[in-house]
Amino acid sequence: MTTIVGKQEEFSSALIELVELDYDAVEAYEAAINRIENAEYRSMLEKFKQDHQRHIIELNNILKLHGEDIPEGPSAKQWLTKGKVVMANLVGDNAILLAMQTNELDTNTAYERMNNRQDKWEDVIDILKRGLEDEKRHKAWIDSKLAS
Repeated sequence: MTTIVGKQEEFSSALIELVELDYDAVEAYEAAINRIENAEYRSMLEKFKQDHQRHIIELNNILKLHGEDIPEGPSAKQWLTKGKVVMANLVGDNAILLAMQTNELDTNTAYERMNNRQDKWEDVIDILKRGLEDEKRHKAWIDSKLAS
């Protein structure tokens, strides 16, 4: 799935879509954690899920400060991100990591776009930077496990 998050005309709309993408990621991580056999992988995926949960809280707090409606759950796209993980269960841990890798490509792309926007709110800059750092770390870990 290639995300369009960050391409919205209004910054607030893009930020709402980003929160929904983080909710989608939480759902995908939960599906992966429930299916993956390797205990080390499961532990790391749990940490990554917690990062996405933190992103949701931090970004929703910013949306509230700006008087915007906040998303309260995943978008309809959750079935695309979560579905890849559920299907991957048929062929093992590496397939699950491959599914998560594609999900992380989307979150990395979304956070990069959001960080590059010229119209971003001043009070969200540090949160978006930390979010991108988290996403890069998630993807790098998954990439390293798939390469070994």
